Amino acid sequence: MAGRQLNVLSTLDQARTQWYHFMAIVIAGMGFFTDAYDLFCISLVTKLLGRIYYTDTSRPDPGTLPPNVSAAVTGVALCGTLAGQLFFGWLGDKLGRKSVYGFTLVLMVVCSVASGLSFGRTPRGVVATLCFFRFWLGFGIGGDYPLSATIMSEYANKRTRGAFIAAVFAMQGFGILFGAIVALVVSAGFRAAYPAPPYSQDRAASLVPQADYVWRIILMFGTLPAALTYYWRMKMPETARYTALVARNAKQAAADMSRVLQTEIKESAARDERTVLAGEEWGLFSPQFARRHGLHLLATTSTWFLLDIAFYSQNLFQKDIFSKVGWIPAARTMNAVEELFRIARAQALIALCGTIPGYWFTVAFIDIVGRFWIQIMGFAMMTAFMLGLAVPYHHWTTPGHHTGFIVMYGFTFFFANFGPNSTTFIVPAEIYPARLRSTCHGISAAAGKAGAIIGAFGFLYAAQDPHKPEAGYPRGIGIRNALFVLAGTNFLGTVMTLLVPESKGKSLEVVSQEVADDEEAA
Repeated sequence: MAGRQLNVLSTLDQARTQWYHFMAIVIAGMGFFTDAYDLFCISLVTKLLGRIYYTDTSRPDPGTLPPNVSAAVTGVALCGTLAGQLFFGWLGDKLGRKSVYGFTLVLMVVCSVASGLSFGRTPRGVVATLCFFRFWLGFGIGGDYPLSATIMSEYANKRTRGAFIAAVFAMQGFGILFGAIVALVVSAGFRAAYPAPPYSQDRAASLVPQADYVWRIILMFGTLPAALTYYWRMKMPETARYTALVARNAKQAAADMSRVLQTEIKESAARDERTVLAGEEWGLFSPQFARRHGLHLLATTSTWFLLDIAFYSQNLFQKDIFSKVGWIPAARTMNAVEELFRIARAQALIALCGTIPGYWFTVAFIDIVGRFWIQIMGFAMMTAFMLGLAVPYHHWTTPGHHTGFIVMYGFTFFFANFGPNSTTFIVPAEIYPARLRSTCHGISAAAGKAGAIIGAFGFLYAAQDPHKPEAGYPRGIGIRNALFVLAGTNFLGTVMTLLVPESKGKSLEVVSQEVADDEEAA
């Protein structure tokens, strides 16, 4: 039975936007900045790792990571992220959002530094230690997803809640761009300090010994912004909704929010006992949850799963796509550091022109258009642009048409971020009861990472040429057919979005059916 909304919660819903809201965006957003940097910077350095540890100078082309090693290095952090989302999502509902928020950040910082310090005398030893630390790095990143989203949704007012959560998530775009910029600066510095001929001219000299420092510096550098916010994470009070609805201490929630909002909020202790909210007496696996939120959980898990198959395939393997359409020259025509510089430049351009604008279009329009319509539009446009790349694929790969391919490819990133990549993060933080909110967000995010793992491992093999696959790979279906598959997953995402409820402008307690809409209005 739905109860009455507590005074502290209705005050939060009606609160004007204050400085503290922006502080919360920065504090939570810096975690996502680091998340994106750490997850996607590995795609910048895999070619360099292949050159350093797997080059055979008797061959006409520089070394590349073997298929199993490439899949492990690229995908192991995603496996850790999936596990972290489930574990910390559950822990956030059991112990409180703030209680575990600092630990995830420490884990990310420590494991990011350790990844750059990966040791070993053989390629196998270096890769094994790198994968070990990147798994636990992913575990910490996974915790940031449900905790940051839940904290931001529970702090925000109902009028601008979508924009605030989207702004936290939008820091991913800056993390991706920052990773590319760091790679550009580091590779440019080493290229100038240690000049080397292309591989085709001098195979041994094209790889300078100092190149081994380059990938390590890039992997470690992203920890700095997040480490600087640790103190402020620890200073944040527990969210009022957790304190009042889960810990059942409305007076403490009112006291905490009075300090945060700089206004006096009074809450009667007696209301702690007589205010009974829907969802406090049943759990995740109960018939009541299945009846109220079963379709919602199906919607948030399936759409995030389908989105991440396409999104991570595009992000993690864009360097391979750029090479195959001729935007990046053949590896043998460059030295090791020059190849990294060109890959980073291409990814920076895509991030700047497609990825970041998409995130901030979502911030601008999420509370005007609504979550449902932005997600429908994003999936539909991604489907259209994927087909626009796949149908005339042979046209795009001919000389003189590479720029058109990159523009179309950039638009798929734009509509991913001004679309389902943002909304699949926002909606699960709004539509579930407070006592299960972090858990359900973690489950939804973990489904997304399952899709990312499929994208990371599957695209690597599927995109291989059906006639001349790369050394060590079986024959695939080719990039053109792989793009058709990704278009199909985006279309399925459009269909599953029909199950997603609209939460624009509503109190969290109304959306999650903890209080009735007419009672909130009263």
